[in-house]
Amino acid sequence: MPDQYPKDDVSDAEPIGADVSDALAASEDSGADSAATSLSDSLGEAASTIEGLIEDHEEEVSENGQTVKRRGVFLLPNLFTTGALFCGFYAVVAAMRGDYETAPIAILFALVLDGLDGRVARLTNTTSKFGAEYDSLADMVSFGVAPALVMFSWALGDLGKVGWSASFIYVACVALRLARFNTQVGVGDPNFFIGLASPAGACIMACTVWVCQDQGWVGAALPVEIAVTVAALTAVVAILMVVNVPYHSFKGFDLHGRVPFVAILAVVLVFGLVTVDPPKILLLASLAYALSGPIARLRRWRSE
Repeated sequence: MPDQYPKDDVSDAEPIGADVSDALAASEDSGADSAATSLSDSLGEAASTIEGLIEDHEEEVSENGQTVKRRGVFLLPNLFTTGALFCGFYAVVAAMRGDYETAPIAILFALVLDGLDGRVARLTNTTSKFGAEYDSLADMVSFGVAPALVMFSWALGDLGKVGWSASFIYVACVALRLARFNTQVGVGDPNFFIGLASPAGACIMACTVWVCQDQGWVGAALPVEIAVTVAALTAVVAILMVVNVPYHSFKGFDLHGRVPFVAILAVVLVFGLVTVDPPKILLLASLAYALSGPIARLRRWRSE
């Protein structure tokens, strides 16, 4: 007897379910594409806004005898400059916290990074006017402001006006030294600096704090005589940076050529000597370099 109520045809139902699934999937894909497009447009607008707020750097360079304009800055040498700037800033922060062991070490790290940025730029042919100016400003912080504030926080602050006057004289002389150096690039003998270089002066200041920290001369344990001596040392080093006294720049050393075997042995002995007592050895070396200029000038005057 035939069924009065025939069953639904399954083959007809399946395509309907598939069509619904396809429609839902298409709707989801369309929604995802729309969201991705909206996000991309938003990021593009944000990038355009930032680009409008921060103007890209452009400077004129000489290429094949012609002056052309180039946009952007070189990353590699400026990374070293930024590292030196950070070390100088961190030295100030450490001194404000009373950490007079980390502060001078941070300044010495800034000295190393400052010595690398220019050499890296020349080796990779990435020198630029922007890099030179950025390096000068970083030097002002790392070798001018940072040593002065570390010295003031450690010892000169207890001397009142004498202390902050000595700190200001140091900062001002570093600024004058850097300004004169920037205006005399390419003038004179490159093997000599006119005046004590600011990194060398900062090394004296940092090593002085480091040595006294090792001796326990911090805070109330710091003798007044030491504080007065340090103030005089700060002023003398500041004056040496602006006087017309030549200092050897050591730029004439050829690091690419062959050297006698004894030269490598001497380097090993120097490293071994420094590891005996780093703060005292570095302080003595930097003081000897600071005195080398006036001594050479006195010998020249006597010979004349």
